[in-house]
Amino acid sequence: MVAATGLSALAGLAQAASMALPGTGQPVWWLQWLSMLVLAGLLHHLRPSGRQGGWLGFVFALAWLCGTFWWLFISLHIYGGLAAPLAVAAVLALAAFLSLYYAAALWSFCKLAPANKALAAMLFAALWLLAELVRGTWFTGFPWGAGGYAHVEGPLASLPRWVGVYGVGAVSAGLAMACVQCRGRDLRRWSTWAAVLVVMAVGGWAALERHCAVELCYTPSRAPAPPLSLALLQGNIPQDEKFEEGSGVPLALQWYAQQLRSETATLVVAPETAIPLLPQQLIPGYLEGLQARYTEGAQAALVGIPLGNARAGYTNSVLGWRPTSAPGMPNGGAAEPVYTYSKHHLVPFGEFIPPLFKWFTAMLNIPLGDFNRGTVGQASFEWAGQRIAPNICYEDLFGEELAARFADPAQAPTVMVNFSNIGWFGNTLAIDQHLQISRMRTLELERPMVRATNTGATAIIDHRGVVTHQLERHTRGVLRAQVQGRGQGVSADDAITPFAWWASRWGLWPLWCAGLLVVCVAWVARRRGPVPGGHSRHLPFGLE
Repeated sequence: MVAATGLSALAGLAQAASMALPGTGQPVWWLQWLSMLVLAGLLHHLRPSGRQGGWLGFVFALAWLCGTFWWLFISLHIYGGLAAPLAVAAVLALAAFLSLYYAAALWSFCKLAPANKALAAMLFAALWLLAELVRGTWFTGFPWGAGGYAHVEGPLASLPRWVGVYGVGAVSAGLAMACVQCRGRDLRRWSTWAAVLVVMAVGGWAALERHCAVELCYTPSRAPAPPLSLALLQGNIPQDEKFEEGSGVPLALQWYAQQLRSETATLVVAPETAIPLLPQQLIPGYLEGLQARYTEGAQAALVGIPLGNARAGYTNSVLGWRPTSAPGMPNGGAAEPVYTYSKHHLVPFGEFIPPLFKWFTAMLNIPLGDFNRGTVGQASFEWAGQRIAPNICYEDLFGEELAARFADPAQAPTVMVNFSNIGWFGNTLAIDQHLQISRMRTLELERPMVRATNTGATAIIDHRGVVTHQLERHTRGVLRAQVQGRGQGVSADDAITPFAWWASRWGLWPLWCAGLLVVCVAWVARRRGPVPGGHSRHLPFGLE
């Protein structure tokens, strides 16, 4: 098991690298699938006991998760002032806790895998799916680095619009187990080739259907709105100065105010906490002056800012300013002078402190607090014929929550905007990983994603998941470009992807039910089926 443990750890590191390859930051779909192939191969050829299988799953996941979000060390140690050994221990503890889900999944596989190869592959996919769902939802969820994110490009990129990122990861796992079970004699069976043809036909149909839905069959009932002219502001305020009154705060207030007043784009966007103070902490007239700038004319702005007070609580929010009466409003009507969006999915230890952990956050030199949550499915910012849906920081990690805004196709977003500050994690792969996360959301929902960030990646991603414009990272500047919204004046069938349709109604429950159903079928087959290949009943499985 020593060699198997080492191989499992290497496969886990490969899975981590597949989301954003060090050196390039690009996703590598085949590397993710290869890592799953190695893990499935270890389970199939070693036929470990439940305990051994669980151990291999734990080691794989520990290496994968540490290799994915190791940059948390930077926020804890460099910016938080936590001693390096304690910061390392904190990252390891988080990764180890989350790895238990995958250990449980592989333990269950070793105990339940039936003799039928197709059902065994489906069981492996289902258990992997359930482990990913647990990680993504329990204790508020932390699904950063899910395996499906490596497939924003490649042969599985047509699946997110149907099954979302978790479904893509499950398909990758199932295909890996199916391949390692295949033997020479299987290639002489008609059933094997029939299965291959079915998989190829389904894959080809999904790719063709996506191309048709995205490019060819998108038939608007009226002419869509013209492209939206954007100015995305990237202040590049040093993270260790961002909330310092003598350095970062005046720099941010001066630079963002200057850009907000001078830009001529139809929509100007400033990132998360671009204004790092509460409105009541600002000098009199500062915020009012910016708002007045956009209440007349033909421009609008979205700006990240904290809101609230000690009595009512605080929110991580976005303010939107637009003319009170302009052609950009529905039917040329009037608009409220101020639009507000408040973050719903808060970051543990950053925006809320979990119970029993105040002792830990007391050790950090980071501006922390317990923020109030906004609601799921908040109204879009309507401007220039577009319905613009904000999301803040890692809210775009939760596709099912973004999909909640698609329940009514007539009010579904046409453009999504992410407001982020990844400066907490330095100049690391966290920036590239977050970019791939946003790309996956565009594949799931087929809406462009605009990203305004403090340090990067400030970018525009079209409805096909392609990065069309990007500002150089860790520079102070403005990305000026256009984005074409999707979903204006189209029929409900054309405007909403299957994922957006079912996730807006039932969340992730269809995936939960599908995974649990496969597990139940495998459990029944395991109990009723013969022991394959003459193996004694105590062996976990024998896929002959």
